[in-house]
Amino acid sequence: MSKQKPRARDLGIPFEGIPGEFNAITDVAGIEVGYSTIISEDPKIRTGVTAILPRGKHYNPVFAGWHALNGNGEMTGTTWITESGFLETPIMITNTNSVGTVRDSVLKWFVETGWYKEENWYTYPVVAETYDGILNDIYGFHVKEKHVYEALNNARSGNLQEGNTGGGTGMRSFGFKAGTGTASRLIHINEKTYTVGTLVQSNFGEKKHLTIAGVPVGKEISNLPDAGLHTTHPFKEGDGSIVVVVATDAPLLPHQLKRIATRVSLGIGAVGGYGNNGSGDIFITFSTANPDAFHRQNTTKVEQLSNDAMNPLFEATAQSVEEAIINAMIAAETMEGHNGSIMHKLPQQQLLEILKNYNRISPIIG
Repeated sequence: MSKQKPRARDLGIPFEGIPGEFNAITDVAGIEVGYSTIISEDPKIRTGVTAILPRGKHYNPVFAGWHALNGNGEMTGTTWITESGFLETPIMITNTNSVGTVRDSVLKWFVETGWYKEENWYTYPVVAETYDGILNDIYGFHVKEKHVYEALNNARSGNLQEGNTGGGTGMRSFGFKAGTGTASRLIHINEKTYTVGTLVQSNFGEKKHLTIAGVPVGKEISNLPDAGLHTTHPFKEGDGSIVVVVATDAPLLPHQLKRIATRVSLGIGAVGGYGNNGSGDIFITFSTANPDAFHRQNTTKVEQLSNDAMNPLFEATAQSVEEAIINAMIAAETMEGHNGSIMHKLPQQQLLEILKNYNRISPIIG
């Protein structure tokens, strides 16, 4: 991955909790993330694909759960996750109209790479979406099979790009350019250290509700340039979606991962999200612990964290979701797109002045 831009913490924006080395979902060992960012000289094309591989590029299912704060969106494969308790595929994120293309391309990638070792297999790829039809000509169907392969084949661990990248390329939040963001937390339970990592594709929220570090910055930010949205667009302010992926190496079973998924809503609420009627707010969680849990014939033994020990995981989930959303907005750059639309980046200097006025800037270390 390329060098990162300054992130929210680099600007002195304070957050609760201790991040991991990369402050990213890839702080959970074994996870790989890849992007295909599709930006053309033609302003109609502003889209992409994101791939999250829980155990890298080989088949080894993980326990998983999911939850919808508001269901005006899509995440394929979730009914089998509910039924089986396992996530058997990468998690893909793209734009609303490209879910089918991405799903079919993932299946073909499985065949060509030998993802499944069995002669006869079936699966339900997990593909989620948010709507980029303001900046992107979404009915041009610009996501192709080659882009899905690029995201999967280029998946790596380590530092991640944020903002206008991958599936988040054409997305916006709270009236500003947004997209892909990530964060992580280290927590201690029963003398062991665990990691919670989050990745978001952020495309939701009304400007008046934007809250950063507890400050109502959306109400304070003023003198903004014209957004340049084309007047024929039917979306209301606040419509949109957010997809959230939460990973951990703590040994959790599917019913516990469902509990983690519901806490994602708290992180969204911390930045001013209310689960608007026109928003698809869908979350998936998984645990990389218990690597030998999945077997088609044999009985297996698994380790489970006590429910009574889960509070730090709940806190880490909400904290990392909050920071990942703000990281997406800090990294995003102003973008011009379809039909003359312009989505401006969050005005960082004005933001920092507002936070200083509320005494909500931390010392910058390093």
